[in-house]
Amino acid sequence: MMRSSQGLSVVHETRYGYVPAVDMGHHIACLRPLSDAGQQLLDYRLDIHPEPSRHSTLRDAFGNSRTYFALHTEHAELLVRASSVVQVFHRYAELNPDQGPSCGAVRTRLAYRRGASFEAASEFSHASPFVPLLPALRDYAAPLLPDERPLVAAVMDLMYRIATDFSYATASTDISTPLATVFEQRRGVCQDFAHLMIACLRACGLAARYVSGYLLTRPPPGCAPLLGADASHAWLSVWCPGLNEAENWLDLDPTNNCIPALQHVRVAQGRDFGDVTPLRGVIRGGARHTLTVRVTTREVDGAV
Repeated sequence: MMRSSQGLSVVHETRYGYVPAVDMGHHIACLRPLSDAGQQLLDYRLDIHPEPSRHSTLRDAFGNSRTYFALHTEHAELLVRASSVVQVFHRYAELNPDQGPSCGAVRTRLAYRRGASFEAASEFSHASPFVPLLPALRDYAAPLLPDERPLVAAVMDLMYRIATDFSYATASTDISTPLATVFEQRRGVCQDFAHLMIACLRACGLAARYVSGYLLTRPPPGCAPLLGADASHAWLSVWCPGLNEAENWLDLDPTNNCIPALQHVRVAQGRDFGDVTPLRGVIRGGARHTLTVRVTTREVDGAV
């Protein structure tokens, strides 16, 4: 059966202004969308101004593409523009929440047992720098994740609870805001929603990873716009072995209380935001700086 799909173009522009000028910079960009069974990268271009003195691209341990570049000339501005065209496939069209393994069965497979086979997904069942295992989050999520319940149905209910209990509030937090504070104040941005649900799942013995990407800026006619559509977005995926023929991971967007279909473009995945930061680096000079980020995602006809 042919899966439905949609072509999307994405332009992600990051601009730094430095005062005084910077005389050296080393940066890593994680901006190239993934290409796998769920989406196909048709075109990608990374433009950097000023022109880097050197650059290279490699894959990290999570399968993400990273571009390293160095600037050894004085510059008062840095512009990084990633332009992509991606064909996104509907991976979960036949999903039945009441089928598949139970929460208890998945927990058992992830738990350490001497002599038992190692599940690679267990890497995503432990605490990470931005996702501590908080008892309060275990208590919050555990009633929805009993051993006997089908995992898919359980995590969808948890997603709904988070989307209902927490408010999306632009600029209400930043990356330094502790997860415990987000939980206490009941509001945050998309990365907080993702970290929060990941922490809930890991605290209950399940595996979940952080996903960075983009949302369609202009929704189809009759569809409401999704929150976080005009910038980089974040959601998560939970390990659900045997989900379907091609997938062992189920994507969940708690910010919008939805299972990603044709409006989400995946760029990178890791333990948390720290593994997939779009652009990071070190500079010499530039006592003060300004940062402007613009993301535009649009439909593309006839991408395939």
